[in-house]
Amino acid sequence: MGKFTKDCEDLLKYVGGKDNINAVTHCVTRMRFVLADPSKADVDAIEEIPSAKGTFTQSGQFQVIIGNEVSEFYNEFTKISGIEGVSKEAVKSSAKSHQNIAQKIMGDLGEIFAPIIPALICGGLILGFRNIIGDIALVNGKTLTQTSTFWMGTYNFLWLIGEAVFHMLPVGICWSVTKKMGTTQILGIVLGLTLVSSQPLNGFAVATTPANKIPYWNFDFVHVKMIGYQGQVIAAIMAAFVLVYLEKFWRKVCPAVVSMIVVPFFSLVPAVILAHTLVGPIGLAIGDAIAKVVYGGLTSTSSVIFATIFGALYAPIVMTGLHHITNAIDMTLISLMVVSSIAMDHMSMSI
Repeated sequence: MGKFTKDCEDLLKYVGGKDNINAVTHCVTRMRFVLADPSKADVDAIEEIPSAKGTFTQSGQFQVIIGNEVSEFYNEFTKISGIEGVSKEAVKSSAKSHQNIAQKIMGDLGEIFAPIIPALICGGLILGFRNIIGDIALVNGKTLTQTSTFWMGTYNFLWLIGEAVFHMLPVGICWSVTKKMGTTQILGIVLGLTLVSSQPLNGFAVATTPANKIPYWNFDFVHVKMIGYQGQVIAAIMAAFVLVYLEKFWRKVCPAVVSMIVVPFFSLVPAVILAHTLVGPIGLAIGDAIAKVVYGGLTSTSSVIFATIFGALYAPIVMTGLHHITNAIDMTLISLMVVSSIAMDHMSMSI
């Protein structure tokens, strides 16, 4: 008898038996089940199993916390149950049948932001290092950049990565949306590049530019402001979904013989037009409003209360999957409030 044989036999019984399991996999610490009838799971009995540290349901998955030995537990469970394990993606796909609309939306948001997180971590570390050498007086009341040409060069060079990660964030978001939705990823990248192109006025410079100095595209009967969307999250997501649904529409109605030409053209061109005339400005307004509310709450005289309430609510909403919406807020705050000020400092130093 293996180390977890008895516990696995009990877990199989208490989740409703083999016939009640549509799919099973595991992550770092948890067993993840998609159950045909979640009500058949005896939660109280499962939590009495010695190996089980707790249970919860999230995004249509019934999850049992095992701990660091979950992979060994999983192997024993699949051997005893006779159920072939599946990939996490297959479990997620199967679990969607048990999700409501809000959970599906939050799940999609989580999968959109997840691939971007490594770049954000790297960019955040670089910005923190630049702050240390460029803003903190460490040597005789001066910063390292003020005392050394080497450190000044390092400070300026590292902005290449900081700018790429945060200012060019819409490129990564548009790519991730198309990847998640199963459409053409290069079109998402091109759409993102149009949002951060050097042709329009940089989005971070709009606030300090007089209205009559903002450039525009002149179409004779209408003028469209040439404004970039550097660092914008909501606008990029909305624009990317316009592209996704346009491409899906044209793939359905377009004959296969001409789809290679028709689908990309009639998906990308309208998406870019809508992004710069309708979707972008709406997303920009929404993103700025959210960022200002949250930033105002965190920096107001009631910041402690605001942060306490936010922190207290975050843990419970993780159980529902709704916490993924805060990723958009976090990214918007980083881009609008922190990176813009660093960019202004960088431009002023260059001048």
